[in-house]
Amino acid sequence: MESVYLQFVWLFLLSIPIACISWTVTHEEVFREPREYCIEKSKNSKAVMIKKFFYLFTCEYCFSHYVTVFFLFLTEYKLLLPDWRGYIIAGFSLIWISNIYMSLYSLLRQFIVKEKSEIKFLENKE
Repeated sequence: MESVYLQFVWLFLLSIPIACISWTVTHEEVFREPREYCIEKSKNSKAVMIKKFFYLFTCEYCFSHYVTVFFLFLTEYKLLLPDWRGYIIAGFSLIWISNIYMSLYSLLRQFIVKEKSEIKFLENKE
């Protein structure tokens, strides 16, 4: 078992690609068409399970759970405990940190858009 310090370094580093993948799939232009298809299916399907499945690809919080499971499988990362409980603790911790990263990124993007619009307004005013 790795030291607790190293486990927490892994926690904060492994959350970065989880947040990146989750955000990109659920928000960025590169996945717009598949996301619009999923939104349509999640709203108009009659079967509840189909609605839930397609909704997964439109919600960064929901999608981050599945990306986290993939990364746990890929890295075998465990937090604090060396058995199955370590996977559970690691999973929820990774989800939490990655969602903090996504929230901070969202706030940063809003700030940048606001600043750009204010600059454009001031330039047009002159």
